[in-house]
Amino acid sequence: MIDYATFQQIRLYRDQEHLSAAQIAQALHLDERTVAKWIDRATYAPRARHPRSSKLDPYKPTIVRLLATHPFTAQQILQRLRPAGYTGGYSILKEYVRQVRPPRHPAFLTLHFAPGQCAQVDWGSAGFLLVGATRRRLSFFVMVLCYSRMMYVEFTLAQTQEHFLACHQHAFEYFHSLPAQIMVDNCRTAVQSHPVGQPPIFNPRYLDFAHHYGFTIQACGPRRANEKGRVESGVAYIKKNFLAGLELASLEAINAAARQWLEQVANVRIHGETHQTPRELFAAEQPQLRPLTLLPYDLASVSTVPVSRQCRVTLDTNRYSVPPAYASRLLTLKAYPDRLCLYHQDQLVAEHPRRYDRHQDFEKPEHVQELLAQRRQARQQQLLSRFLALSPHAAEYYRGLQEKRGNPRHHVQKIVALSEIYGAEKVGRALEDAWAYQALSCEYIANLLEQRARPVVEPGALHLTRQQDLLDLDLPAPDLSLYQTEQGGEP
Repeated sequence: MIDYATFQQIRLYRDQEHLSAAQIAQALHLDERTVAKWIDRATYAPRARHPRSSKLDPYKPTIVRLLATHPFTAQQILQRLRPAGYTGGYSILKEYVRQVRPPRHPAFLTLHFAPGQCAQVDWGSAGFLLVGATRRRLSFFVMVLCYSRMMYVEFTLAQTQEHFLACHQHAFEYFHSLPAQIMVDNCRTAVQSHPVGQPPIFNPRYLDFAHHYGFTIQACGPRRANEKGRVESGVAYIKKNFLAGLELASLEAINAAARQWLEQVANVRIHGETHQTPRELFAAEQPQLRPLTLLPYDLASVSTVPVSRQCRVTLDTNRYSVPPAYASRLLTLKAYPDRLCLYHQDQLVAEHPRRYDRHQDFEKPEHVQELLAQRRQARQQQLLSRFLALSPHAAEYYRGLQEKRGNPRHHVQKIVALSEIYGAEKVGRALEDAWAYQALSCEYIANLLEQRARPVVEPGALHLTRQQDLLDLDLPAPDLSLYQTEQGGEP
């Protein structure tokens, strides 16, 4: 058994949004059989109950009569029943008033629009879409030209400012023109605030966008969505006709199907109010629309973002790489619906496709290669610094390696490695000696260090095995006649 409020909601969905019983059941979280039972009933009739006497029974005809003449509250009716003798409670009276109160149907004026005068825009919700491992809410933007009922629809994964403006821009491109005025509700992307009885305060970005394309903005009154009934009907029509039973795996596929649906169904159907197709009326309306400016509006949202030490910036939990030269600095981020642009001052330093997964890391190969090259250069610089610190002649020796050796880095690396084995002091002396002999080679340095590292064996005492025999030797006297000279002559 449903209550009277639920019964009215069922009738509202049926009469104003033209939803089926299944769609209404889904929206109200009811069983479809229950909705089917009540959807065609003209009046609400509560379930019959076993008759039970109540202090209110004698006064029920009076209550019905009072409600038929004026929308009295339950408290006002109680005040009228007490003098008549009613002694029952207020709760039972209030429940009965709620059950039998006649439905209130608000009356709305039918708005008429001239060709090219106005378009209405709104967002709709289409459930969720799986992007990678993330469930993203799927929204759709609708623009309806008020005169012809020509419709544009685009599905997005967000309702941010840049998406809102981009959808406008794509709608103008679809119509090849734009109206003089656009009617919006009070969403934050269009209206910052709209107090009752006061003029709205428009979003500065949306206002600048309107000035660029030359249209004015009209905001509906607070809680007066009926003022843009054409686009409200369009949203309901999309849900009922296009989205019913639709199963597509990607945003690109959904938008492609939506564009086909616009061309083959929505804009070529006989409209229930105009009794013509939107396409036919659009042909008459288009000359009254404003031409589309050749210069598109830069619809990106701009913010300042810090770069991490890992050369990453973060947007919507996703991380995007930047060149390593900008690590730990601030960059300007321009976020478009389909891409991200990162600037240092006025220079573009990185660009990425915008991703709608979450907690993912996206890097460009050139950023990785640049980082590796930077680290390699840093290691080479460190290696050269260690080499130059070995000796005052190390710089000259390095220049000699550059002139006479094809790969000086190889020799420098080997010589520095030798300093870890033999010590910096010994390698420094070897460098000086090698430079003196112009021996420009790590092999020469290594051989020199190896020779100097060999232990030198000191000579010991001479040991003769047959000392006594040697002492007993009888040596003949030397012949000195060779040294005798003649008298007065030279030796």
